[in-house]
Amino acid sequence: MKDRAVIVYSPEVLRYRFGPEHPFDPLRLRMTWDLMQESGLLRPEHVRAPQPATEEELALVHDRHYIEAVKRAGQGDEPPVPPGGGEPSWESFGLGTEDTPIFPDMHEASALITGGTLMAARLVMEGKAEHAFSLAGGLHHAQRHMASGFCVYNDIGVAIAWLRKEFDARVAYIDTDAHHGDGVQWLFYDDPGVLTISFHETGKYLYPGTGDIHERGTGAGYGYSVNVPLEPFTEDDSWLELLHQALPILISRFEPDIIISQNGCDGHHLDPLTHLSATTRLYREIPKLVHQLAHEACDGRWVAVGGGGYEIWRVVPRAWTLLWAELSHQPIPEVIPDRWLERWSPYSPDLLPDRFIDAPDAFPPIPRRVEIENRNRITLRRALMGTPFYT
Repeated sequence: MKDRAVIVYSPEVLRYRFGPEHPFDPLRLRMTWDLMQESGLLRPEHVRAPQPATEEELALVHDRHYIEAVKRAGQGDEPPVPPGGGEPSWESFGLGTEDTPIFPDMHEASALITGGTLMAARLVMEGKAEHAFSLAGGLHHAQRHMASGFCVYNDIGVAIAWLRKEFDARVAYIDTDAHHGDGVQWLFYDDPGVLTISFHETGKYLYPGTGDIHERGTGAGYGYSVNVPLEPFTEDDSWLELLHQALPILISRFEPDIIISQNGCDGHHLDPLTHLSATTRLYREIPKLVHQLAHEACDGRWVAVGGGGYEIWRVVPRAWTLLWAELSHQPIPEVIPDRWLERWSPYSPDLLPDRFIDAPDAFPPIPRRVEIENRNRITLRRALMGTPFYT
């Protein structure tokens, strides 16, 4: 019997940890899980424990030399010689950097997160669930040969490659993280069976510096990579205007078999690493739209993953609890439970909000709002004109 919605998670995913000072803190997952529980949104039948991706599954998108390097790094061994030759170094594999430090059992922790997203895709595509949420997933920067931007293995890429291999599925990938979904884009840049759509802060000012509208794909995949780089300080209304204009057109005309959405919430006004100005209202409305499109275009088949989000106290738990409520067809909560606030307030450096949705006057207005909105509209038109779905 099909479960309508499942969430893939276990405390074991908290082993994916770069160190106490690193912004990619797994505490955000623990706090989110706790908020979902205290809000009455989790039942035993919702939960699936992830299983690690096998080396064969990882090799659907990752070079085996790189997988071996990750294994050796996590065991404290010496770095291997890079595939192209040269001096052995972890940096040649994107490891041991400030962004992606080496930590014990790195391979095992990364394979578990990847396996969780793969499990979510399998449950949905095999008809055992309508929607699935891989909470710890969303590591969209990892490349075929190297780690990048806090991401060791590209769990999304592995899941998409598996869907393409096993089902020849047409996959629509929607990425609304503040950082461009570069890793997923490059993995499928020439594949017309994968439509990658990324709404992100312009790479002029933010890592990874990619995601320009002219990155449209190559060969048979030309036009199947759609990038909408947003102006710094973009607010909810501009985000939502563009999403509602673009996504229904792209999804209906691409006709996917399944939608995968990456739900980084680092576009929030409070996020310390980005320059966008969203509120949690955005992170209520994006899942609503994707949910609707999944039912209209592909019989509800929808896999959601997490992603970026570095204001771990005031933003991430609320944003991803809102996502799970929408995905699991449960009422959106209004008030943060007192028990959760009492549990986490002593540790938070800031006063924790007591509502899921930020008040309209929670943050000061952006002085250049009209200019920003107009520039975003122009960017969207230019981005869509390069696709085979726009007339």
